Amino acid sequence: MEILSNLQKKDLKHIFHPCSQMKDYEQLPPIVITKGDGLYVEDEFGNKYMDCVSSWWVNLFGHCNPRINKVIKEQVDKLEHIIFANFSHEAAIELGERLTKVAPKGLNKLIFTDNGSSSTEVSIKLSFQYHAQTGNPQKKKFVSIDGAYHGETIGALGVGNMDRFTDVYKPLIREGVKVKGPNCFECEYGKTRDCCEAECFEHMEKHLNENGNEIAGVIIESMVQGVAGMRIYSPIYLKKLRELTLKLNIHLIADEIAMGFGRTGKMFAIEHAGVSPDIMCVGKGLTAGYFPMSIVLITDKLYEAFYADYSEGKSFLHSHSYSGNPIGCRIAVETLKIFEEENILEVVKLKGDYLRKSSANKLKDIPYIGEYRQIGLIGAIELTGVPGERAGYEIYKIALKKGAILRPLGNIVYFMPPYIIKEEEIDKMLDIFKESLEEYLSRFK
Repeated sequence: MEILSNLQKKDLKHIFHPCSQMKDYEQLPPIVITKGDGLYVEDEFGNKYMDCVSSWWVNLFGHCNPRINKVIKEQVDKLEHIIFANFSHEAAIELGERLTKVAPKGLNKLIFTDNGSSSTEVSIKLSFQYHAQTGNPQKKKFVSIDGAYHGETIGALGVGNMDRFTDVYKPLIREGVKVKGPNCFECEYGKTRDCCEAECFEHMEKHLNENGNEIAGVIIESMVQGVAGMRIYSPIYLKKLRELTLKLNIHLIADEIAMGFGRTGKMFAIEHAGVSPDIMCVGKGLTAGYFPMSIVLITDKLYEAFYADYSEGKSFLHSHSYSGNPIGCRIAVETLKIFEEENILEVVKLKGDYLRKSSANKLKDIPYIGEYRQIGLIGAIELTGVPGERAGYEIYKIALKKGAILRPLGNIVYFMPPYIIKEEEIDKMLDIFKESLEEYLSRFK
């Protein structure tokens, strides 16, 4: 292990980092970040890094954004928190008005949660209880697709399908039903996502038609399966899913935690399909990388199933202490204002177009790249047949030394930068990936 700073020593003494094998830190000690500015963060030694993954997909407008910093300071001096049962505040009310205006049609009610996993739990509980209270108590099962990721709490793991997250906890998990879903990189029908009719929907169609009477809901990541490797699929799949779930009285639960708020070029990814879900989970970009908050949006129809005299026992009893926190709400309001006032969706389109053009030029004829896929300002490089173990992780480590954070998903390396990234920085990001891949491959010559 290299010589550690005092801060690194203290970190390793006390902190168990997420999604990490701590033994890896013997070779790559924790990088202690001391400040951020726009696309860049700086460590204790003065080294700067391009945050090309938006700090786990949350940062939209750059680190220490002046507009958001300003409203946080104002809110802290006004109200830091208040119990959200029987009380409310201006920031939550304004957020409700603004968010429902930009959300898919029909999603008019908000339930505040604190992270993506919690919003999955709320969605499952809501759907289950709704059916129990509306004459369909047999509807108890939930369906998702292979490669699904909806969080890491026990209920969320039940509808997930990523073995590395679930295997250890199988005895604790109430498993949902997993159905074969889209895999456009290895399409079994020989089609592409841009010209298919979502023939792969036949697997879901068969299962729902045969078992719809006992299914409460289908939960799906809209347009892109993130943790599965930024798998992008056809919007026609979502259209067909919406039509069938409506027919069979099954809730469509759209997980927009990662892909909402402009990531795919639309405010919400499900808009690519032109349909509205019954339940939608949003988070991550909701508070632009500043605050842990997520929201579950639901239709009036769901809401009304819980509206009754207290004695009827139809209340939805799910809460957490920081529900509707004023600071988080104020940040979310400013996030939506920035989208509107700075025309962010057009910015994403233009920069996404540039990323597509630049990647086509810089990544052509490079060995071991099976596919480059992109939607909005999300780009993913699938490496195939690459030699060695943990190639994605090794490329990530090399890229850090070159000044870029390119966190991998297995052997898939992806880009999901803040929307403030400049064209020349997009070029630099791609160049660092290319150089890092070449440096890694040189070990096997």
